Amino acid sequence: MLLLLVLVFFGVFVVAALLLTATKTSASQQTEQTLTVLQAALATSKMSRADQAVDIRKEELLSAVPWLNRWLLKLELAPRLRILLYQADLKWTAGSLLLMSAVCFVIPSYLIYLRTGALIFAFLIGLLLGAAPIVFVLYKRAQRFDKFEAALPDTLDLMVSALRAGHSFVSAMDLAANEAADPIGKEFRICFDEQNYGLELKTAMNNLSVRVPLQDLKIVITAILIQKESGGNLAEVFDKAAYVIRERFRLKRQVRVHTAQGRLTGWILSFLPVVLGIGLYLINPESMSLLWTRAIGIKLLYLSGAMTIVGALIIRKIVNMDV
Repeated sequence: MLLLLVLVFFGVFVVAALLLTATKTSASQQTEQTLTVLQAALATSKMSRADQAVDIRKEELLSAVPWLNRWLLKLELAPRLRILLYQADLKWTAGSLLLMSAVCFVIPSYLIYLRTGALIFAFLIGLLLGAAPIVFVLYKRAQRFDKFEAALPDTLDLMVSALRAGHSFVSAMDLAANEAADPIGKEFRICFDEQNYGLELKTAMNNLSVRVPLQDLKIVITAILIQKESGGNLAEVFDKAAYVIRERFRLKRQVRVHTAQGRLTGWILSFLPVVLGIGLYLINPESMSLLWTRAIGIKLLYLSGAMTIVGALIIRKIVNMDV
């Protein structure tokens, strides 16, 4: 009897084991067949999977030099320089701007030190020339902002016409982005695309004010956001804003006309000593070399340079008026 029970148990165990093995084999075969069909349908080979591994993150290239790019990414100065270059509409990187400034500082400083032997004087001249690329960027930035400010009233008039014709604000902004010339058309296009792709209107407008930090544009953006929250006639707000901006721009030009003589005087008094010194050195090098070969001459150079800079800053403070 015991032997019969053992045989029955062993037979049931063998049958169960065979059934489980068969089920596992069929399941694995079915899984392999499913994976094969999916791979054939999607054409996902090893090479194609590598090709599909695309990094959708926004890569910020601050310099073409790898180590310099990594170093600039760690600095807080790099984002400011990148925004500055974008506002100036220059295709430079932050690294190239810093390298140009470094070259403009090192080479003239070294040459002047070899010629004169005055370390502090060579360092100061190198600083002045090293700031030349940044001054150029600021000049291009100011030119672009002036163009934006001059075209802003006409763009607002275009948006007023669109709003009174029944268009929404977003459609009016799209029309302004298509019809207005650069730089205002480009900036409005970026703002329209940002809110069209999912950003809130407030965030898109704040980004616009960061890219173009003009007081007139900030007034318009504030009016838009207030109308968005509390309602009102946006066309009338734009109409009055365009009038205020035109009057402010006209007054600013009038002030520049009245202060043109003072600004020209400041430029002449600032560069006249430098130009005159170079001219006298070309005429009589021995006489001018006394300024950096003797101790009293070096002191006079430092004193004259400091007085020239202070005078230029005072004249700039007088002729610059906030409107």
